[in-house]
Amino acid sequence: MLKGKVAIITGSGRGIGKAIAMKLASYGANIVINDIPSSTDADVTCEEIKAMGVDSIVVKGDVRNKEDVEKLISETMDKFGKIDIFVNNAGITRDGLMIRMSEDDWDLVMDINLKGAFNCIKAVARPMMKQRSGAIVNIASIVGVMGNAGQANYVASKAGLIGLTKTTAKEFASRGIRCNAVAPGFIRSAMTDVLSDDVKQKYFDAIPLGKFGETENIADVVAFLASDMSKYVTGQVINVDGGLVM
Repeated sequence: MLKGKVAIITGSGRGIGKAIAMKLASYGANIVINDIPSSTDADVTCEEIKAMGVDSIVVKGDVRNKEDVEKLISETMDKFGKIDIFVNNAGITRDGLMIRMSEDDWDLVMDINLKGAFNCIKAVARPMMKQRSGAIVNIASIVGVMGNAGQANYVASKAGLIGLTKTTAKEFASRGIRCNAVAPGFIRSAMTDVLSDDVKQKYFDAIPLGKFGETENIADVVAFLASDMSKYVTGQVINVDGGLVM
């Protein structure tokens, strides 16, 4: 359903980003892997995707940096000549109670999670507007909808990303560009593996489906939003959380 499409996924060397890249590749999309310059996972993921029979390149860079983002777009255009799908997945956490949270931890999370997405949307909008088509998918979080103690910076960044999603959808709809967000709940990943057993149990008890999510659950919804199956869907936030928030 995505044969011949070109997709960029930020933060896609591992975790949810890698699962999204692999899923879109399985549907025939050519994939641009983006991750931080020190990432070795990005190159491994790229080779795994090529083995699936589609094309893939790695363009490393920091989404906080405008020049790095421009390089990501330009190298993709040089290689493939178009960009059909852009997934803003790059993100970090620096958790702590608000009263103890440092300004540096606040700024770092906001810069990567929110400013990074803004930089990417602004840059990819140009080629998408010229071709009058495109699908942008932002990876938000369920905590951006419900809030969460000890994550003021992360929650604010993801709530902001949801607002950015809706504004992007309104500004670019007339040019054939759709923008939606996916809000993962508790998904098994490196980011959640570091949580204490008590915290994990608290979330587990609150999930009606009675199980934690897998990265593939997020990738499936992203594939839907990236495809023509969702061609009349824009400005929406889809919670993928096992019913944690209803």
